[in-house]
Order: sequence, then structure tokens, then C-alpha cells
Amino acid sequence: MTTVPERLVPLLGPGSAVRELAAILQDSGHECYLVGGPVRDMFLDRPIGDLDLTTDAPPETVERLVRPWADHVWLQGARFGTVGAARGGVSFEITTFRADVYHHDSRKPEVRFGDDILTDLGRRDFTINAMALRLPDLALVDPHDGLADVLARRLRTPLAVDISFTDDPLRMLRAARFVAQLGVTPSDEVVEAMGRLRDRLDIVSAERIRDELCKLLLAPDPSEGLWLLATTKLADEFFPELNLMSLEQDPIHRHKDVLAHTIAVVANTRPELRVRLAALFHDVGKPRTRGYSSNGVTFHHHEVVGARMTKARMTELRFANDVIEDVTKLVYLHLRFHTYRMGWTDSAVRRYARDAGDLLDDLNHLTRCDCTTRNQRKAEQLARRMDDLEARIEELRAAEELAAIRPPLDGRQVMEFLGIAPGPIVGEALEFLLEIRLDEGPIDVDTAYAHLDTWARARGIEPAGERIAAAKPRE
Repeated sequence: MTTVPERLVPLLGPGSAVRELAAILQDSGHECYLVGGPVRDMFLDRPIGDLDLTTDAPPETVERLVRPWADHVWLQGARFGTVGAARGGVSFEITTFRADVYHHDSRKPEVRFGDDILTDLGRRDFTINAMALRLPDLALVDPHDGLADVLARRLRTPLAVDISFTDDPLRMLRAARFVAQLGVTPSDEVVEAMGRLRDRLDIVSAERIRDELCKLLLAPDPSEGLWLLATTKLADEFFPELNLMSLEQDPIHRHKDVLAHTIAVVANTRPELRVRLAALFHDVGKPRTRGYSSNGVTFHHHEVVGARMTKARMTELRFANDVIEDVTKLVYLHLRFHTYRMGWTDSAVRRYARDAGDLLDDLNHLTRCDCTTRNQRKAEQLARRMDDLEARIEELRAAEELAAIRPPLDGRQVMEFLGIAPGPIVGEALEFLLEIRLDEGPIDVDTAYAHLDTWARARGIEPAGERIAAAKPRE
């Protein structure tokens, strides 16, 4: 019998919601087991979130039994045998014993319910997830020596690796995630099969691949997982740009391996999805822009090319539009800091902050993390320059509300003053006024009208002179 650690007594001990749920199923003649990730994490002393249960009861029976007890029930996964329920702030996924298998050309599993816990555990992805605790006595069911693999930090499949990866090819990508997330080492058989069966990933939907990639990237240190994707070439099936960054070292110019640099930058960044994705994509444009000059290797405009490539790849992986927009913007701007080598004028700081917008802090963080040089002097120099920029940003934020920089007049004021109807001229005038604002800082309405008057007359436009006063200068 397994002893519940002290920290888990409120979650799994007598009187807990999971014991109540198990009793409901058992009183109706059904088995109930805590299974998968929660069991693994209990032995790894990791935090446990939602609880995964498995039972011999079919989904319709599970729903009928838990609905009177649960605070909330959801059935999005019912056709795959999973009923979701919540009680007292604890969430459960209760899944009928499974024996699902993918057809060779299908993106979805053929769901077949199993007859017993041993068959169910055998169809799970890895031995560390193929353990169960029988409820309520918490007896450990471990037919594939998963506990030994947990303690040895070893990643194996419960059945032959070809069977496991053919059943669900996404498990190959999940292996890389567990390597990063749990610090486990994949067996030689797992690594070999990931390379040999990688084209099998073609049947997996982009959405499932995207979600698994995101989980990998949010590991405390994704490095080993990303290297596994690269060395097995599994990444070639959904993110071929990764291995393309493993540029062959030129014997004369001796530049860095862009792939090694990229993985180091990802590891440097904080575990936030947009920042980690931007770190992963920030140099994808380098292979397409690589050139040579007398000074060595060049990657001119790789941020522009990389931004386009980022948008295309993230779109194929079905990321949300707002995430694509933010990550693409970070990739496009990630070199902006380095264009100001002679110091930061107020105008330069305003433009930098304006272009970054809500992503300003993320951009600064990415820029810092992009420094992976072993040259301590260069690293310290870059850090001082970034410190200086951030100090200047804070000064101007306090004085000028940088986040709200806008032209000092609005479109209606421009049209009334110039005596024109809506059209391209209005946009050009507002862009001119915004440039004045960025160059000079806050200006009052009268000064803005004076600038607009000069601009209009230079273009042969005779202003109507109708000024609409504002309560205060627009920012």
C-alpha cells in the first residue's frame, strides 16, 4: 500500500473530494483509479493540479453518477470517453478504460474502451505515466515498472516503442516535452524511433502539435527538449526552420552556430509563451540572409525576413492571431536596440517605445537574453547600454506618458483646419504631426496648428484656418 505524503492529504486523504468521487463509483459497482501525471508527480514531489481518474464505467454512467455530486460537469471529451467534473475547487477528468489505436492515415484515434486497468495502462504513452493508485486504498498498480523509471529519471514506453508511437504519433513530441519538463533521459529505443517514425507525425493535427510545443517551451529550461527535436529531426515535420539554423561553421569567419545560440536564448528568457516563442523564432531569418563580407559573416535584414517566416509558420501551427501578431512584432524589433550605438536621444527613445507599444518590457527582456557571448566585457557593455535605455524610458514615461503617444491633433481637427474631406491627406498630416511629437516631445495645440499650417502650404494646400480647440494637448 502506498502512503500519501503529508502535503497531499488534503487532496487525496480521507474526506477529500477524490475519495468522495471514488466512493460514488464504487458504490455503483465500478472500479476507480487515480492515474497518469498526478501519480507520477506525487513520486517526483511536484505540484499536483487537476486529477485524472480512470474507471470501467462508460461515460454515460459516469455522467449520471457524478452530476448530482459535482458543482460543475463538462462533456467536451465525452465522445473520447472523458467526463470532466469539479467539486470544491478540485477538477477531475474521469476517463473510461481505453484501448484506442490510430489508423495509419487518420488524424483521430479510433476510440475503443478497454476491459481492465492493465490494458488501459499498457496503452499510455510512457511508463512514468502508466501507474495507477487504486482508490480508496491507494494500492499502487505498476505493471511496467514506471516507479523505477521515475526514480531513475528514465523515459520508456510501456509497450514496444513502435506500437506506442504508432498508436499516437504525438507521443514523440511529448517525449521531448517530458525531457525538458521532468529532466528525464529517453531510452535509446525512444530516440531511435523518434527519428525513424517522425513522418508519422503528419497525421497529427496542427493544433495538437502546437499545444505540445507550447508546453515544452514553458518548461523551466526547454533546452534538452529542443535539442532532442533537432537531433532526431522530429522538428523537421512541423518546424523545419529549427535545424536550418544549424549553420555549418565557416572555416575563415568562424561565426556561431545559430541553432545553439537560439536554444540558449530560449533558456535565458522567462517562461512566458510570447517571449519564449519570440526567442525561438528571433533568428529564423538568418539562414536565408547569410552572406559574407570583408568583416565576416553577415545576416542583413534577417529580422525582416524572420518576421515574415515567423508569421507563416505560426499561422500553419494555428496559433491565435493576437499571439502571432505579438511574436512577429518582437522578432521584427529584436535588433532595434542595436541600431542606437551612439547613445539614446529623447526622440530615439520615444520611437523605440512607440514601436514596441505594449510589448516594450518583453522586447527589452528578449534583447537582454539575446546576449549569449562568453566575452564578459561585451556582455557587461550590452547590459550597461540596456540599463541606460531602460532608465531613459522610465524618465520619459514619467514626464510624457510614453504609452499614450499620439499626434497632438486628431483627424477632425486636421480636416476642419485644412478644409478637406476624409482621405489620404488626413493620414499623411497625422503621420507628420506624430513625427513632430516624437522629435520634440509634448507640444500644445497652437504649436501643432502652426506646424500643420507650414506642412500644408508646402504641399499647395491653403488652410481654411478653422481651429478646434482641445481641452488639453492630446497624447
